[in-house]
Amino acid sequence: MQEFLFYIKLGLDHVLDFGAYDHILFLSALAVPFTFRNWKKVLILATVFTVAHCTSLALSVYEVVTMDVGLIEFLIPVTILLTALFNFAYVYKESLDVGLFLHILATAFFGLIHGFGFSNYFKMLMAEEEDKITPLLGFATGIELSQVTIILIVLAIAFVIVDLLKVKRSIFIAVASILIIVITIPLLIETFPK
Repeated sequence: MQEFLFYIKLGLDHVLDFGAYDHILFLSALAVPFTFRNWKKVLILATVFTVAHCTSLALSVYEVVTMDVGLIEFLIPVTILLTALFNFAYVYKESLDVGLFLHILATAFFGLIHGFGFSNYFKMLMAEEEDKITPLLGFATGIELSQVTIILIVLAIAFVIVDLLKVKRSIFIAVASILIIVITIPLLIETFPK
């Protein structure tokens, strides 16, 4: 049980690390178009991201797939940028039903990329572990708990701005997405393959 708790904490720390804020940016971009009324949709997206993230970790830990770290480090901010840009579909579309299936597919693909970004470190941690399933499940649990926390914070901010301060939802989505894009651009420049 101690080992499981260690990996839960590792998953929490992985996502909530302000020094490596790519996860927070991605989850913020993912949650921005939604409200508390849409919490099921955003929870589905976060869970799909967790499953995909842990799938790529498992593929790496069991040495099924090996990825170029430099390429993955560049693709992570690309996923953030694309998610923030996708939010403009919600700005220009009357209904919030933009197409959850497409959103799920993109989120799953992006989750795979983010998982490979952490896979080398995770593989080193698990090098001595005989049982690799327990650490993966613990890590997935920690990731999911931290993602739900970030999503709840984003939904709470949206509630304050849209419902209490009466800012138009489309304006909130556009401004938040532009802010995420502006923060992501330096990451793209830093990680651009040489």
